[in-house]
Amino acid sequence: MSDSSKGKGPLVADRRYAKPAAKPAARKTASRKPSRRKSAPKRRGGLIGFFQRIIGWILRLVWRIVWRVSMVAGLLLALAVGYYYTTLPPLEDLLDGRARGSVTLLDHEGQVFAWRGDQFGGVVTAQTVSPHLKNAIIATEDKRFYRHFGISPRGIASAVRINLSEGRGPLSGHGGSTITQQVAKLLCLGVPYDPTVQTEEDYESDCRRGTIQRKAQEAVYAMAMEAKYSKDEILTIYMNRAFLGSGARGFEAASQRYFGKSAANVNAAEAAMLAGLLVAPTRFAPTNDLDRSQRRAATIIRLMNEQGYLDDAEARAAQANPAELSEAAEARAGGYFADWVMSSGPEFFTRKTTEDVIIKTTLDQRLQRDAEEAMQWIFENKVREGSKAQAAIIVMSADGAVRAMVGGRKAKVSGAFNRATQALRQTGSAFKPFIYAAALDLGYSPNDTVQDAPLTIDIPGSGPWSPKNYTNKYLGTVTLTEALKDSLNIPAVKVSEFVGRDLVRQVASQFGLQSDLAAGPALALGASESTLLNMTGAYAGILNGGSAVVPYGLVELKLLGEDEPLMGTGGGIGERVIQEQAARQLIYMMEKVVSEGTGTKAQFGGRQLAGKTGTTQAARDAWFVGFSADYVAGVWMGYDDNTPLTGVTGGGLPAEIWRETMMRVHEGVPLNPLPMQAPSNRGEIRDQSPRATPPSTGGGGGGAVSLLEGLLRDILGTGGGGGTTVDMRGGADR
Repeated sequence: MSDSSKGKGPLVADRRYAKPAAKPAARKTASRKPSRRKSAPKRRGGLIGFFQRIIGWILRLVWRIVWRVSMVAGLLLALAVGYYYTTLPPLEDLLDGRARGSVTLLDHEGQVFAWRGDQFGGVVTAQTVSPHLKNAIIATEDKRFYRHFGISPRGIASAVRINLSEGRGPLSGHGGSTITQQVAKLLCLGVPYDPTVQTEEDYESDCRRGTIQRKAQEAVYAMAMEAKYSKDEILTIYMNRAFLGSGARGFEAASQRYFGKSAANVNAAEAAMLAGLLVAPTRFAPTNDLDRSQRRAATIIRLMNEQGYLDDAEARAAQANPAELSEAAEARAGGYFADWVMSSGPEFFTRKTTEDVIIKTTLDQRLQRDAEEAMQWIFENKVREGSKAQAAIIVMSADGAVRAMVGGRKAKVSGAFNRATQALRQTGSAFKPFIYAAALDLGYSPNDTVQDAPLTIDIPGSGPWSPKNYTNKYLGTVTLTEALKDSLNIPAVKVSEFVGRDLVRQVASQFGLQSDLAAGPALALGASESTLLNMTGAYAGILNGGSAVVPYGLVELKLLGEDEPLMGTGGGIGERVIQEQAARQLIYMMEKVVSEGTGTKAQFGGRQLAGKTGTTQAARDAWFVGFSADYVAGVWMGYDDNTPLTGVTGGGLPAEIWRETMMRVHEGVPLNPLPMQAPSNRGEIRDQSPRATPPSTGGGGGGAVSLLEGLLRDILGTGGGGGTTVDMRGGADR
């Protein structure tokens, strides 16, 4: 090896590169460059810096709490929604949520004229109803229905703002509830009605509670429904369960009730009126105030136009042609007649039914209108303006089938006091036909005579009683026909005493006058009380030949969807009370009342008519009850507080109301003769009664009643003097 390599170090890799000494310098220089990582901001000192640090700490703490609480609240909300979701039944179970059933009333021709209870017209869906109705509901109640998730924060905020601007509390007044939340309320959060726990009223009040807690529950329930059902399904529930006034549950029932058509066929104006009921069903029900309901509908039409559901031309047409009620709806749900049928039928199939019931009745809607118009005409043309006097009318067939009923001057009402069936009033001389019915049934003749002369009867325990005729005049010897024709009090009392008060009470009671009948001789002057319904039914018994009549309005009752009725007619002709010949003779006597006597104002059209007037003491009650060959009608007039009538007797305004009613009722009816029988001769007596043998005549005319005169002279005493005079003049009529 050459010595030239000595003293040299070994070769290393770095020497193979140029400028080997530059690297350490480069590293040194690089180490002096500033770091790219940002340095922490310099804390601000002093008092300001201290407060900044405190606020920052608080904000960080609040954030940590908020997101944790939010997470827990969200979890709890999800659990609550999930719980309600699991409790929600199938859609079909939620469409008919009534707590009670309904009653549909049909007239004698099978036409619907009234409803009672909670009417459910059948299931409708968002797809089957009229598009106008669907749009009207959304425009009115929840215009963002198809865009929210069950609750509408914007709607709630808007409602709070409106409430505060109107001076109410934030949750008082407008609630901002969506349709889904309203459905939650209608479903009562899924709690079913249990009649053993609370009443229906208490249940509904509990469902409508407006507390914050309740509204929060409804919001959760609404979100659960949004998860369970589609929007159209929720709307379907709403349309079937909403209460829309007059007992209508759901839009199908309301459409049928107010317009007589299906909810699938309503036009824009009708749809707007129905949707307008949602905010206040009773207040805006067209049967309560049609004008108010139409004004509300006009507002709905404007909303539909603004939201694009109706163009300008359609909106103008709907405004120009507002919805009108059907004929049945105008009748205010059947009025007094429907109330009477509901009260007289079995409670579990009428007032408290849980089923849907169909009742066919005896009502003739034409005759009902006739009676209502007759009363209205008389009060408008014959009664002084401002009078508070009331009246009632009943029209029935001879078998007791009630064809029309007016229980007061306001005919189109529901649930009002019915003076035709509920008012017990003294009958006055309208009772007298039953006295003569008892005498005729014993075999006496309409031509038998009695003395119309002053009479005093000594009543044990009360003293002398002296009835008087209305005119204060006495006619001497009169026939029974004349006594009834002129409504003489003295002959009526004498005949009643002779045949026996017990027999008179028995005859009257069997004809249907079953209230407490007076025990004393004033029985003959109508001191007993009765309803107009029972009085008219008793006269129907005379017309049909002397058989008892039970007035009735129910013909047939069956459940909806069933063919076989559960019950049939609740009245009609019963057992015979007096012989047919006696009834025919009594009709003859009563015909003279109308053709020649106190009831002449009842005449019309050359038709044979029979009846009797009646006025009670001090003219507190005035009656006219009578019949043609085809119909029986009764009229009562008076004050509800028993104030005496001024210048009114049974032969006056009541007879005129009767005539106006019967004139209308008989339009188109042939002139049929009354089934009456005139007596063959004066004073003839025929023994045809199984109850008693009449006294022998002893010769001369009217011998039987002559014997009555003798008995009264010997036992009771007659004459102008003899004790206290009791004024009973109200028992006769002029």
